[in-house]
Amino acid sequence: MTNSGQSAEKDQDGPASSVPPSRETAPNLPYGEIMRMAGEAAYEWHIESDTLTWAPHAAAVLGIRNPSLIASGRSYAALLDPGNARTRFDAVLRSQAHDEGYGVSYQVEYCLRSAQRSPRTWIEDTGRWFAGSDGKPVRACGVIRCINTRRAREQKLAYLSRFDALTGESNRWHLAELMQSALDESVFAQSSCGFLLVAVDNLRSISDAFGYEITDAVIREVAKRLRSKMRTNDELGRFSGNKFGIILKNCTPEDLAVAAERFLSAVRGEILVTPVGPVVAMVTIGGVTAPRHAGSVTEILSRALEALDRAQQKRPGSFAVYRPNRERDAIRRENIRATDQIVGALNDRRIVLAYEPVIEAESRKPAFYECLMRIQLPDGGIVPAQSVIPIAERLGLVSLIDHRVLELVIEQLSLSPQLIASVNISPASTADSDWWARLVSLLRAHGGAAERLIVEITEMSAIHNLDDTRGFVARVKDLGCRVAIDDFGAGYTSFRNLRKLGVDIMKIDGEFVRDLSRSEDDRAFVRTMVELGQRLGLKVVAEWVQDECSAQMLARWGCHYLQGELSGRAALHHPWSGAVPAQARLA
Repeated sequence: MTNSGQSAEKDQDGPASSVPPSRETAPNLPYGEIMRMAGEAAYEWHIESDTLTWAPHAAAVLGIRNPSLIASGRSYAALLDPGNARTRFDAVLRSQAHDEGYGVSYQVEYCLRSAQRSPRTWIEDTGRWFAGSDGKPVRACGVIRCINTRRAREQKLAYLSRFDALTGESNRWHLAELMQSALDESVFAQSSCGFLLVAVDNLRSISDAFGYEITDAVIREVAKRLRSKMRTNDELGRFSGNKFGIILKNCTPEDLAVAAERFLSAVRGEILVTPVGPVVAMVTIGGVTAPRHAGSVTEILSRALEALDRAQQKRPGSFAVYRPNRERDAIRRENIRATDQIVGALNDRRIVLAYEPVIEAESRKPAFYECLMRIQLPDGGIVPAQSVIPIAERLGLVSLIDHRVLELVIEQLSLSPQLIASVNISPASTADSDWWARLVSLLRAHGGAAERLIVEITEMSAIHNLDDTRGFVARVKDLGCRVAIDDFGAGYTSFRNLRKLGVDIMKIDGEFVRDLSRSEDDRAFVRTMVELGQRLGLKVVAEWVQDECSAQMLARWGCHYLQGELSGRAALHHPWSGAVPAQARLA
């Protein structure tokens, strides 16, 4: 056989070496040559004589200069690394399978440690052994190939699945596994363990001052400082971008505070050496002891985060330990209950509308109806908006409610051509592109609804970002709708800002209207608001009008519309239709 290296040199020296052969002219390569090019080599092992017959290039694949070293099973076994868990010998001679006449397949990975090759060579050995008349293996044939590259990649992936590439410490998932082990040990031994969550507080300011490339160096240095203060059996890991977790075994609540101070002092006021120069980092720590205050890894992590958040709010650079709080836990249970109630109502289509009339101050005839969200319970009960909206806003569910309420209002406008309706939207929806797109599509699908729709925004949301609100108001008006500013007076919007917003209707906050007949201060304030609205050419609505005396005063001052107990409470039926079902209820 021609030496492959000489052949390569001959090809390079040939006149046509720069032109690869075409598919039509390329020679048909022998199977053995294809295997050589693929880095594989075939073998046959006669077990009784212990002779190994190899393809000519096998020594090169194995990285062995002397082919005699692999001429027998015994000599080949001498090359195997002692740490191998399983080899070809095990796969063939210790197999529990039976040859049914077609041989028994095997595949095994093992390591060769040759004196002539370093580092070690990882081999994938795939083959089939055949039995003799006594059922025992007498011959095996197969193919080996070097898998060093694949093995290195797998080892790297296995490492990264457990350790942080930047610091070399455990990653979050491995840290959770170690925390579970420490918790199990503490429960079994009836002892206590601790968990500290360490946050680098000023990482953002450091990156702003020196560039983002410095953050990795700071994280590495902080990890080293924390590691230097660790006890032998404790564990350190990177919890997230700027946070580290420390597991403290055999740790009492008193030990937890001592350890936290030790780690704070390891970083506090210390100069960290980085590629761009020395910097100073600040850390804050939150901690919890288990199983006393946390019975699972999930509780340990969440309560450590809670303690860390409390420490950061109190004073950056400090330590806080988790302490049970019945009031806080009750609020959380209520949040969970409310979330289930809201999501269930959305999924089951139990969001309904209640209609509260807004009447003309002079004629007392209905001018339009404010559509208010209600949740209808499975048992028929009604939950008012004020019991739901604040929680929904806090939990990020209010946009889902706004979407559904908008659909219901547009649907009702389409079904009732005589209806003029207003609908409240949350501050979040004024900046929600999905809500806006939904409004546009619904109005296009239901012609004539836009001019009978009033969109209400609160004064507090309007003044929070005046420029964005102005843009929102302009877009809504371009669609043909009117815009009202609700609860006016609560945020003390200036005359200039109110004029800039470009709204059509001003609704005076009911807190100033409710006691109008008894409070001289409220009368002065509301009359000023009415006059302000008149000067700006706005229609003015007084909310929470309770009595006839207040209604007459408002009408004399020039207030256009009244809303409240006097004009009628919100109802689930359609008041504009004139028919009130017997089972209709106020809501």
